[in-house]
Formats: sequence, structure tokens, C-alpha cells
Amino acid sequence: MVRKGTETGAGSSRDQPWAGHAKGSRGYRGVLIGLAAAGMATFAQLYSVQGILPGMARDLDITASSAALTVSAATLGLAAAVIPWSAAADRFGRLPVMRLAIIAAVVLGLVVPFSPDLPVLLVLRFAEGAAMGGIPAVALAYLNEEVSRVHAAVAAGSYVSGTTIGGLAGRLVAAPVADAADWRVGVGVVSLLAAGAGVVFMLTAPKQQGFAPLRRSDPGPGLGGRLLANLRNPRQLSLYLQGFLLMGGFVAVYNYLGFRLGAAPFSLPQSVASFLFLAYLAGTWSSRSAGVLAGRLSSRGGRKTVLLGSIAVMAAGLAFTLTAWLPAVIAGLVVFTGGFFAAHSIASGWAPFLATAGRAQSSSLYNLFYYAGSSLLGWVGGIFFQTWGWAGLSGFVGALMALAAGTAAVVLTPESGTGSTADSAGAAGPPGGP
Repeated sequence: MVRKGTETGAGSSRDQPWAGHAKGSRGYRGVLIGLAAAGMATFAQLYSVQGILPGMARDLDITASSAALTVSAATLGLAAAVIPWSAAADRFGRLPVMRLAIIAAVVLGLVVPFSPDLPVLLVLRFAEGAAMGGIPAVALAYLNEEVSRVHAAVAAGSYVSGTTIGGLAGRLVAAPVADAADWRVGVGVVSLLAAGAGVVFMLTAPKQQGFAPLRRSDPGPGLGGRLLANLRNPRQLSLYLQGFLLMGGFVAVYNYLGFRLGAAPFSLPQSVASFLFLAYLAGTWSSRSAGVLAGRLSSRGGRKTVLLGSIAVMAAGLAFTLTAWLPAVIAGLVVFTGGFFAAHSIASGWAPFLATAGRAQSSSLYNLFYYAGSSLLGWVGGIFFQTWGWAGLSGFVGALMALAAGTAAVVLTPESGTGSTADSAGAAGPPGGP
């Protein structure tokens, strides 16, 4: 969907379709800052409980896998809501939907600490996740419509970098505060920080100029048709499967890492173990670099080459975490995290680019699979961890990565990764890091 208008820095006029904000323009910076703030607000709240699961388990007298359900409930709510949010955004606009989503998520996040027991906590976390779904479901479409196509891949990498910082900040803030007070205070403080980030988004994201609302009378397929068009494409399905499998394995590692490090031979306190989430900074760098590398390798498979290489990097990092030597575990976690975010950046940016109808729905379907994997496989990993320890969990995650790589190798053809630098890196970017 395009409209005619005056472009800020991209050379369009009123007689030409909207070409998007050019890199370096005020509008371009506003899009990046606004979406980074929205991503920070969303992912800080979504994963704030991940660093305090051991303390939550003790306080509520529940098992490790039951505590991990608080992460799964929120990601499941997000997965269930992304398609309804994308449909609303097609009708009412990207910015109004994202603004409503942030407000609802912050309000629910401030209520979560008052949960009296696990069932109520899970219901509230599900609702909070559903509210958060409005950001990753719509951010891709907004960015793709408002930023010049030539620079969209770099902008997308910058956006996902911001989301990694948000996820990191939520974990690093919640755990030390929880150690000083309790997990409820830690979660509440993160929600207050998310409210501040939400205000930044409201003030900086420029008005939408590339959006034209869908109407019932408009020609073309309806919502169901747009969804089916993407689900019937084998390449699209293979990319959705990447999100499902890789995100599931990634969340499983981070869900149970705190439990492993709190036990022998490491015996780290919760606040110290939470600093290992600094490994997320590897994702802040790799998510942006992956798109650039895909463009440079466009003549040699482009995205497919980078995707498969990123999964191999994940596997190497995971192998290092099997040791009982803390420096090796830290190094392995950094490598594993960097590989994941690179793979996620490529797969999520590729999915809407391949869409011939329903680009917003393509992004939403990726999110649906991505967070369904987080919810289901992130929890299932706990069964392997509680039964066979970290070796069992690592074997489970390794199998997920092997399946993802095998599917990509067979289904994603090299030709679909070639093209110009802008095309190879993706016209739209990732929906956000975990």
C-alpha cells in the first residue's frame, strides 16, 4: 500500500508514490528511535521474569518448569494476538494500534506483581503478552512502509538491536531488584521503565505516510486469503519453522540457565547469574551485521548462506555450555546468542519480503510460529532439564537446530537469496528479539 505525498529526503514529490524516509533524514531517525523504544518497552516486560524464575519458584513453591510457564504464558498470549493485531492495523493504521498495545501492556504489567498465586499470575501474563503482540505484529509493516526500501534492511537491523537491549534491560533490572526485595518488586520496576520507553515511542515515531487502510470493498483477498497465500508457500513455511524451532531452543536455554548456574559446581546467586544475560549484546551486533553480510554474499546464496552459517554458530556455542568451567559457559552463551539473533534477523526479514499478498500477515505468521515455539518448546525443554540435566536440554536444543537447518537447506533455494544488496538483506526487518 502506497500513497502520494512529500518525501523527507528520498526525492519523491506529490506526483509520485511515497518512497519512504531516506537514511539520515529526520523521519528516518524518528522511525528508528520510536520503534527501538517500542521494542524495548515490549521485550523488557515480556522477559523480565526470566531472570528471576528461581526466586519465583521458591516464593510460590513450584517447580522449575512450572515457573517457566510464566514466560510461556506471555509468549503464548503474544502468539495468539499477532494476527488480530495485524488485521486491526490494516484497518485502523499502524501507529494507533501500536500506541494502544503499549498502553495496555504497561497497565497489565503493573498489575502482574499483585498476583496472589500461580493461576492468576499465568492469566495476567497471558493477557499482558496478548497486549504486547501489537508491537511485533505491526512494527515490520510500519517500518517497511515508512522507510526507503534501499535502507530498510539496515533500519530493520537497528530495530532488532533495540529489542535485544530491551530484553536485556528487563532481565538485568528485575534480578538485582528481586534479590534486594522480591520478584514482585523487580517485575513492577521493569513495567515502570517500560512506561517511560512507551512515552518515548509516542513522542518520536513520525506520522504514517505510507499507509492506506484496507476496506471491505477493496479488491483483493480478505484476511483469510492473505493468510492462506502465505501458508501455501513452502518457502514461507520453512521460514516460519525456523522461527518456531530456533526460538524454542533459544528460550529453553535461557529459561533454565539460571537454575543450572544456581546449582553446583557454579552456585551463583540469582543477581550474579542474571549478568550472563549480557550475552544478549552479541545479538545486538549480530542482528544488524547479518543483513549486511547477506547482501555482500548475494551472489553466493545470500540469506540462505547466512542463515545456515548462523545456525552452525549457535550449535558451536551450545557445545561450549556443556563444560563445567564458567568462562567456557559464558563464551559459549555469547556465541550461541549471536548466532541465534543473526538467524532470526535473516529469517524474519525474509518472510515478508517473499510475500506476494499480505505482507503484514506474513510478518504476523512468523511471529505466531516464533512465539508458539517460545511457549511450547521453551517449556518442554524443562522436562529434558529436570530429567537429564543440562546435557539433556542441550541435546533437545541441538535436535531443534538440526531440524531447522535441514529444512532450510532443502526448501530454501539459493536463487531466493540472491539479488541486490537491499533485496538480499530484506525489505522488512525482524519483528523483535526475544
